[in-house]
Amino acid sequence: MQSFTDHILNNAGSLIVVLDKENKAEYVSSSCTQILGFDSKELMGEGWLQRTRNSESERQHFIDRAELIRRGISLPATEERLLHTSSGADRWILWNISNVNDGKLIGIGYDITERKRQQKVLEDRTRELHERNKEITDSMNYAKRIQESILPNSELLKKSFSDGFVLYKPKDIVSGDFWFHHQKEDSIFLSLADCTGHGVPGALMSVIGHSIFKEVFINGNLRDPAALLYEIDKELFATLNKNHSSDPYKDGMDVALCRYDISSGMLHYAGALRPLILVRKGIIHEISACRYPIGFYDHADKLFTTQQIKLEKDDVCYIYSDGYADQFGGERNKKLNKPRFRELLLTIQEMKMDEQHDFLEYAHNNWKQQEEQTDDIAVIGFKI
Repeated sequence: MQSFTDHILNNAGSLIVVLDKENKAEYVSSSCTQILGFDSKELMGEGWLQRTRNSESERQHFIDRAELIRRGISLPATEERLLHTSSGADRWILWNISNVNDGKLIGIGYDITERKRQQKVLEDRTRELHERNKEITDSMNYAKRIQESILPNSELLKKSFSDGFVLYKPKDIVSGDFWFHHQKEDSIFLSLADCTGHGVPGALMSVIGHSIFKEVFINGNLRDPAALLYEIDKELFATLNKNHSSDPYKDGMDVALCRYDISSGMLHYAGALRPLILVRKGIIHEISACRYPIGFYDHADKLFTTQQIKLEKDDVCYIYSDGYADQFGGERNKKLNKPRFRELLLTIQEMKMDEQHDFLEYAHNNWKQQEEQTDDIAVIGFKI
């Protein structure tokens, strides 16, 4: 009749083995039939080591470990080992082996084969996800290099003006913000665009937008910023909807566009939802933008206008996307907002433009702390 102890062990999916000082089995619970497929009698004596181990190295590993336990040497409380079954398969067993007396050992083992299988499935999936993530990240970094190659060198600002900087911080490796610089005769054209979305969609829009900017600025003859916005608006809508006229795409961009006449010192400005900030003698002046974006806008009759400002020596101008002011953070996890952004611009007026760049980046990180970056960030400052 099956013992009460064996009945419990069988239902618990556990093995119990008692070995003498020569590592021969004196007792093997009948649960071995359920777990390993052997009759317990087959595993008595030398059968335990010979039948349940696949190799001599596995047998020797057990003998060495048993000797250490008998000598009282401290070892990890448990050990996971593979045991061979009667059908030729393997089962993972978690062992807890104790020294009883007179060199005898008692081992209690738990079948963890299913747990190990699930663990391997999880490890395989994790490895696969890691590899896919690496492929995506590598592709994004390659796309970043391509995107950066179409952006102007920030040194152009220092050549075009007294000094300048470009703070450019994509949210997700690639950015939906881009800037454009072009000089024609004595006119310097400078523009910043904030495209719909960020990450890959925003970056694709920025590449399309940059291509349109090049076509309009370099190959066209327009000089008035408002007229340029109208032309960019027309070209962008046509490009996005040339094969999709029944339901127009609602993608677009906000744009700040300047033309600075070197000889006259006159700044001509037009904005599509993006204003220009002028700091003169410690006072901030905001040159407002038109309330329409570039691209689809529910069939509205858009109105873009050019404003003219006579710039003076040491005037500093800023054009920017909304990512900086929209950053969440601070003690209450609120947006930084436009008033705080304007205050920051006022506090850095005694700094050189490179220092302004570094301070704005520091202030953004200090506000953000552990929060995720909310949006792409682009801030351009230039000094007369």
